[in-house]
Amino acid sequence: MPTTEADSRHLLQRCCQALDDKKAVEMRALDVTGQSSITNYLVIATATSTPHLKALRKAIEDVLKDEHVPKAGVEFSHDSGWLVVDAFEIMVHLFMPEQRDLFRLESLWKDARELDVQELLAAH
Repeated sequence: MPTTEADSRHLLQRCCQALDDKKAVEMRALDVTGQSSITNYLVIATATSTPHLKALRKAIEDVLKDEHVPKAGVEFSHDSGWLVVDAFEIMVHLFMPEQRDLFRLESLWKDARELDVQELLAAH
């Protein structure tokens, strides 16, 4: 599990890169350190289909396995269009477009510091 801010940032970069490699849409990364008692970063992305959603989840799970980071869990219900991969310091929310529009998760965290995903990808 990440033990330093640099480790957490590295894991965040790896997760964003994995999602980008799998063509996730509208990816956003939020720093919720100090605002959340359960995580430091949120990554939010959209899939274009149910198989794409599953591929994005697998990509995140592969990163966690490669980095030896345990998952607290994966939350989703079949055909819900929204799944969460909880890796303690990073939570990845993957949506189908309709569910992302419906839940507007970013608006719940409007006070969070948004990180530049392109900078995260370039730093990897």
